Amino acid sequence: MTHVVTESCIQCRYTDCVDVCPVDCFREGINFLVIDPEECIDCAVCVAECPVNAIYAEEDVPKNQFDFIELNKKLSSNWLQITKKKEALKSSEKWKNIKNKKHLLKI
Repeated sequence: MTHVVTESCIQCRYTDCVDVCPVDCFREGINFLVIDPEECIDCAVCVAECPVNAIYAEEDVPKNQFDFIELNKKLSSNWLQITKKKEALKSSEKWKNIKNKKHLLKI
């Protein structure tokens, strides 16, 4: 099993999770993070660090977010690894409680 970043991360891209990951499995896009399922060791340390509750164990991903399982797999093969915490997007406070943001994902 692996962990999955879901829709809540879009337009926020907090990186608190990146800082605690022991295997550097996060990949960074313009306005979203993903987890490389080939690298994730399912330690769950990142889950509690996410300020927008965007990270789930694969088996716990909400049904309306299932497409993010495949999206994490696909995007992690193209996006660059991120290994250190950086500032969240300037828009993060505005977007952190907004739902239905998938259309805003920049690939």
